[in-house]
Amino acid sequence: MNWVEHAIVLAVAAAVTLVMTPVARLVGLRWGIVSHAGGRHVHQGSIPRIGGVGMFSGLLAAAAVRWVGELAWGWQPILTAEASPAGAVFAGMTVAFIVGLVDDVIGLSAGKKLIGQLVAASVTVAGGVRIEFVSDPFGGGIVLLGILAVPVTLLWMVSFANIVNLIDGLDGLAAGVTAIAAISLAVLALESNQPMAAFLAMALIGICIGFLRYNFHPASIFMGDSGSLLLGFALACISLTGVMKSVAAIALVVPILIVGVPVFDTFSAIIRRKRYGRPIGEADSGHIHHRLLARGFSQRQTVVIIYVWSAALAVGGYAMRWVPMLYKLVTFVVLALLSGLMAHWLGLFEAAHHDE
Repeated sequence: MNWVEHAIVLAVAAAVTLVMTPVARLVGLRWGIVSHAGGRHVHQGSIPRIGGVGMFSGLLAAAAVRWVGELAWGWQPILTAEASPAGAVFAGMTVAFIVGLVDDVIGLSAGKKLIGQLVAASVTVAGGVRIEFVSDPFGGGIVLLGILAVPVTLLWMVSFANIVNLIDGLDGLAAGVTAIAAISLAVLALESNQPMAAFLAMALIGICIGFLRYNFHPASIFMGDSGSLLLGFALACISLTGVMKSVAAIALVVPILIVGVPVFDTFSAIIRRKRYGRPIGEADSGHIHHRLLARGFSQRQTVVIIYVWSAALAVGGYAMRWVPMLYKLVTFVVLALLSGLMAHWLGLFEAAHHDE
């Protein structure tokens, strides 16, 4: 493990994102690619929504410095390693970013956006990145998925892409939650010797840090779908090339717990809409951040509360990876109870009174 290499990757990703995001902001303003105030939006004025361009630039820069380091500076082969999944991973992330960017610029229907996400996931799966097995928590050993490996992996990747998209409702929220999840996944990847996942996680931390400089309240730019789909897809790829390679019975639960807040938010939204006879895809104002705002918290306070909640789940996910089974179960139950109490306090399963 070479911490210098990872630190350089993180720093480059952050620096390039820091430089390119204002450029994206200027382009968004000039071309009118902005989000207007009103409706389900809580911001004031018109804010450019193509911050994903700056983030993608940071990701490409991180990959470039990693590539040069491996070829010229004697860094550990990750991108240049034989049978590396890097090509498939970056091709899929690029498609996800482009789909999001097209939606930001001209708008896409939900169906077309889903097709684009499936194409992005298919590109990565075709390159050999997939969930080949799951651990058997009861009998021990593993259960090979066989022909189910492809649909299961596609569902996993598209789900991750959308949970970040759904939580992107306040300044700094999606980028901060993603960074917290990426930190936990990076530590797990480093400790379990999964260099590709560690590289991706470090790059993801960097672009989130660089972007938060302009996106924390009051935000001067939004990441848009180009950013949220990129982040969600990257988290999916990190989990597939890192934690999910483990044969531990808890391996499937760990990445879900680490991104637990957006997962919980999505789950509660589905239950809430089904309960009150509304289409699952119909937006409402019942998400976690809306409920906290309705409780009187400011935007910054709301975001910090969700950061703390996310960090607690991320730490729990990390702990569950290594502790004995009894402690895994205790940790999961405690975190589930606390999240359940939070949901009850916020009324997440009750009807929302306004459109999202």
